[in-house]
Amino acid sequence: MSCELIVIGTSWGGLAALRRLLPGVPDELDVPIAIAQHRSADSLAGGLEGLLQKVVDRRVREAADKDPIERSHVYVAPPDYHLLVERGSFALSTDERVQFARPSIDVLFESAADAYGESVVGVILTGANRDGAGGLRRIADRGGVAIVQDPDTAEQREMPDAALEAADATVLPLEEIGPHLATLCAAEVPT
Repeated sequence: MSCELIVIGTSWGGLAALRRLLPGVPDELDVPIAIAQHRSADSLAGGLEGLLQKVVDRRVREAADKDPIERSHVYVAPPDYHLLVERGSFALSTDERVQFARPSIDVLFESAADAYGESVVGVILTGANRDGAGGLRRIADRGGVAIVQDPDTAEQREMPDAALEAADATVLPLEEIGPHLATLCAAEVPT
């Protein structure tokens, strides 16, 4: 498959999950990764990306409006903004909360599906609401790949369970997601 973008959504327990998942994505896999992690509007600017940067070599940064999407980067949605994907760049929005959240996983995933279709991979991790289920369904409906953390391995299983109700997805324990992404996007890894 041709992978142009990986999007990851998580909520309750997400920081710990991301700190375990991201190091499992080989550095040679240069597909950009965008993350929507539920967090409060008053979260410390730079806090999430700083914590994630400690566990990965690729560059981690908070996405800004109109930022170009660059390979080998990990982008995180800023607190209190929806992160949207346009072909080749990001946009930020302060539209209403979705599932009580801004940033919303659904907003990120739906816009990624619309922009990249079958070239996007969506990953739902631990969380305590239904955000991301509709977005993962849109990714699957547009021919992209849907992956869900095994609910039995999630700190909070509501989000993975809701995603599995909404979309046909590959279910994997957290530690297997990074290597699976490398296998899926093998054509992208230089030899």
